Amino acid sequence: MRHTLPIAPQFYVTAPQPCPYLEGRMERKLFTALQGESAQRLNDSLSKQGFRRSQNVLYRPSCADCAACLSARINVAEFTPSKSQKRTLNRNRHLERRATSAWATEEQYELFRRYLEARHAQGGMADMDAFEFAAMIEETPIRTRVVEYADSETGELVAVCLTDVLDDGVSMVYSFYEPDLPRQSLGTYIILDHIDIAREAGLPNVYLGYWVPGSAKMGYKAAFSGLEVYSSGEWQKMRDPADYHSKRHPLSNDPIAEQVANISLPDSRPLRGPQRG
Repeated sequence: MRHTLPIAPQFYVTAPQPCPYLEGRMERKLFTALQGESAQRLNDSLSKQGFRRSQNVLYRPSCADCAACLSARINVAEFTPSKSQKRTLNRNRHLERRATSAWATEEQYELFRRYLEARHAQGGMADMDAFEFAAMIEETPIRTRVVEYADSETGELVAVCLTDVLDDGVSMVYSFYEPDLPRQSLGTYIILDHIDIAREAGLPNVYLGYWVPGSAKMGYKAAFSGLEVYSSGEWQKMRDPADYHSKRHPLSNDPIAEQVANISLPDSRPLRGPQRG
């Protein structure tokens, strides 16, 4: 009987682009394709090493002169809501959670457009049309859910989160919400509810994406207790945010080849790469 050995993923490096979080900095990413029968295990493994998913690609910041972007997650067992977060939960008690398969709808897209126009009109996703939106939601080779939040009285959709299910947690890939309801703090509420989702499923972590010290866009993540960041090759309990500003120094970074060599893969497969993408 002939056996086919799994092929180790190929890693690539993007060309430098302006950083969306820190003015005057250039961003570069290390990435690999997410495909095939081992896609779920690869996503589980690399998520634990600071990678994030975008459709069928896994990526991690790998900038030449900065290491400020740190993957962040909430340790569910260590989380205790603050007084402000308890108020947010109470203000949104009327919302109903609906978890569905990864399928895009017109109602989701209309909410997505309102969110972008109000919050990120100049961002990289501002020109995304309905077909590109559907691809963002539906092109996933792993266990993914769309978590919707609707007003239980009117049925109106007010928030959505594209969520991956990992072997050690849930990963919030992308969320958006009604921008005309600022008092409800819907962004915070989605995170709080995902902590409940993970707890209900017996999963220990909620992956939030990247936290950047000094970035106003990312500062809200530091407000959650139980926060951990992936730094120097390991998950560490969040310290004083000011302690991480030194990560902007270029000597904080290992060479690309060394970064790739230190990535752990399912089944201990050998690595190939990196290459320019």
